[in-house]
Amino acid sequence: MRLLRVTAAGARIIDDLAAGAPVGSSSVRQRLARRLLDGGLAHPVVSPAVAELGSALTVGLVIPVRDHAADLAALLARPDLPDEIVVVDDGSADPAAVAAAVGDRARLVRRETSGGPGVARNDGWRLLDTDVVAFVDADVLPDDDWLDRLVPHLADPVVAAVAPRVRGRRATDSLLDRYEEHRSPLDLGPVPARVAPRSRVAYLPTAAILYRRSVLIATGGFDPTMRVGEDVDLLWRTVEAGHTVRYEPAATVSHRNRGSWPALARQRFTYGASAAALDARHPGAVAPVELDAWSAAAWAMPVVAGWRGALAGSVTAMATTTALARKLRGRVDRPVAEAVRLGGRGNLWAGRWLAQALVRVWLPLAVAGAVPSRRVRRATVAALVIPALLEWREVRPDVDPARWVAARAVDDVSYCAGVWAGCRRQRSWRSLRPRLHRIPGL
Repeated sequence: MRLLRVTAAGARIIDDLAAGAPVGSSSVRQRLARRLLDGGLAHPVVSPAVAELGSALTVGLVIPVRDHAADLAALLARPDLPDEIVVVDDGSADPAAVAAAVGDRARLVRRETSGGPGVARNDGWRLLDTDVVAFVDADVLPDDDWLDRLVPHLADPVVAAVAPRVRGRRATDSLLDRYEEHRSPLDLGPVPARVAPRSRVAYLPTAAILYRRSVLIATGGFDPTMRVGEDVDLLWRTVEAGHTVRYEPAATVSHRNRGSWPALARQRFTYGASAAALDARHPGAVAPVELDAWSAAAWAMPVVAGWRGALAGSVTAMATTTALARKLRGRVDRPVAEAVRLGGRGNLWAGRWLAQALVRVWLPLAVAGAVPSRRVRRATVAALVIPALLEWREVRPDVDPARWVAARAVDDVSYCAGVWAGCRRQRSWRSLRPRLHRIPGL
């Protein structure tokens, strides 16, 4: 939760901005607007004047590809791509097919040995001399107006990168395609965001993203030693350098879903394996869950002590709500009602996030604890089933609940196996630790 206190004049400016008025040239309005944006309390709506400034920026496109010549041809057939395009063939088995797909539409660079997507993207953007570099994977199809919606954000000099929403592209009526349509890890939802570690939107996939070329030069681009997680690493280094990164879901692209359940499991495993490597490069930015220590204790107590623990957990939750009401007194109109709303929702969501972490990160520990303990067995089964059913009720997918729960289990267990494999590879288990707040004495 973030609480911002403003003067009466500041409140009038916020009301004015919320009604759609432009920020304007006033330094007071600009400072307040910047604080709202930097705090994630508001998101920019690009005006026609700003869009015109953004249109002055030159854009080049980099497409890394390894095989998938048919996908590449479909992407290059899109009419709304930049004029300057570099395709980097990262060691395709059939380079002639890739060359035929490119034709004279783009400049083709051939790597005889695959170096991974980060290396291929580095080779591509270094050949461009445009203000902005757009990275798009070969199996992505952008909507017609995607650049018109994204490039204007870069008229703001503090914004270094911006990305669209990546929707799953449903090609069949299979269970896999129906599941991926609603639960692709590349789809970060319909709400815009300022992107930063430990925030609501902590990363962006490089399936489609725009970077200032000057920022790529300053940061050195993608880490060539990373085969996975290199896109998150670059984004976090960009944020750590003081730049702003934005997620703009009003712009959308579609991404081809995984072709099989083993392919989905490999993808999730690979994503999980990047956690430890990212933690090594960005200490403190990776954690399976971040929440209030009292909320964590309230949910752990029933598992440890049964009905007595449930009673103690309820008392703990009520105590934190009471403490929040005291903190809000004099700052909001109805402190008790607001504390009940925020505290109650906070504790409920804490349970949901803990259940997700139990399945996606701590499952080996839960299985080990479930052997001697009936309570741990029940908690583990509940963590596998209840959050999946809640999600099913929220998204209403074209999948029955039982198969949705089973698909979620494949997804989560694959990711968890990757997390542990990555920790073993890095010889560090730090990315397994939760981040807890308000621990007494610390």
